[in-house]
Order: sequence, then structure tokens, then C-alpha cells
Amino acid sequence: MLLAHRILSNAFFARLGNSGWGRYCSPRGFYPLVGTLVPWLSVGALILSALGVYIGLVLAPADAGHGGIYRIVFVHVPATWMSVFIFLLVAFWAGFGLLVQTRLPAMMAQALAPTGAMFAFMALWTGSLWGKPVWGGWWIWDTRLIAELVLLLFYLAIIAFHAAIEDADRADKAAAVVALIGAAIVPLSLMSVVFWPKIHQNPSVTASGSSDLAVMTVAGLLAVAAGFWMYGSAMALARLRCVILERERRSDWVTRCTGGNAT
Repeated sequence: MLLAHRILSNAFFARLGNSGWGRYCSPRGFYPLVGTLVPWLSVGALILSALGVYIGLVLAPADAGHGGIYRIVFVHVPATWMSVFIFLLVAFWAGFGLLVQTRLPAMMAQALAPTGAMFAFMALWTGSLWGKPVWGGWWIWDTRLIAELVLLLFYLAIIAFHAAIEDADRADKAAAVVALIGAAIVPLSLMSVVFWPKIHQNPSVTASGSSDLAVMTVAGLLAVAAGFWMYGSAMALARLRCVILERERRSDWVTRCTGGNAT
């Protein structure tokens, strides 16, 4: 089985290398590309987030039942989407790193985890701000909220493994196991609003694209979500550069890039 795994991995990278994209599969090749992408993603994040907030606060109509307090969904809903989406990415890159036994996918998973944890915390925090006036309490034992809390705990566990285990390979494997197990919570988080809508409101936008919300409200949600996606991508890639420099600090190319200042 181990031999088959090695053959599969070697065949994959040989094919990728022949396509011309193989140079980006190593930390050395990917590092300069990341530096080019981060500024553009940051600018896009600023523009789209500002546009979405403007639509949400100015153009979108007030909710008939909740009034102006509902406008917190323009942060809460995109943050929730991003917390789930990023965890799927963490699980994918961590699992892919285990499969092909290369460094860059594991570094990507490590770089994504803090950003995903931030969005999960933001989703819980804005949910509490919503819940106090609407539900009468800062915390309700709702299935969706519990799933989001558990998702945050999985994020923190992944971060903790990387911080506590000095050996990078062992930390990557431990974090990958946690990420793959935690991926089971994602379908629960996505579907809990549909299957157990006792407290939490129905989904703002369904997978088919249908929604009971006004057109400007949906436009605002999607604009903020796109801005959050660009922000999350920029922050994760900027953090990836730091992870690459940390792990490759003894490499000659890092010494040349940093002038010997990488520690």
C-alpha cells in the first residue's frame, strides 16, 4: 500500500511538472507568486466589503419584523459562510498533504486555520449581538450555534497542535487528523437551519439561489461575502509567506531572500 501511494504521488507530480505548473508546488516557487497576489486581493477585499456594507446600511430595505437590527446579517451571514468554507479548505489541504506527502499543502492548511477561526468567532459574536434583542439572550442552545462553536473549537485545536508540537511533520499529521474529523461538522452546520429551524431563522440564501430577501439585501450579502473571501485569501497567503520562511529558514534561497535575517 505504501509503495502504491509513492507511485501515485510521483506520477501526480511528474504530470504536474510536465504541464508547467510544477514550479508552484514547492515553497520556493510559490513564495513569490503569493507576494504578487496579496496586494491585489487586499484592494479587492476593501472595495467589495465597503460596497456590501453601503448596500446593507443604505440601500437595502429594513426588515418588516426586526427593523434595523437585522442589518447585522450583512456581517454575520458572510462570516458564517466563510468559517465553513475555509474549514473545508483546511481539511482538503491537510488531507491532500497527507496523501501526497509534500510540504506546501500542509503549510496552506496551517495558514488558513487562524483566518477561519477569526470568521467563526465573528459569526458567533455577531450572532450573540443579534440574539440579545431578538431572542432575549446572548446565547441560545440552538443547533446551528452549537455547530459553529464546535467548528471554532476544531480550528483552535488545529492551531494549538501547530503551536505545541515542534516537529513540523508531526504537527501537520496531527492537525490533518483533527481537520478531517472536524469536516464532519460542516454538513451539520450547513443543514441544521433546514432540518432544525426551531430557533434559528431559515437560510438567508439557499443553494438553488432562491431567497425571501429583497434583491438589494441579497446583493449586499454577496458583496460582503466576496470581500470576506478576498480578505481571507489575502490574510492566509500573507501568513503562508511567514510559514514558508519559518519552515524553510535553513534553505539557501530563504537566506538569499532575507539577507540572512530569517530566524
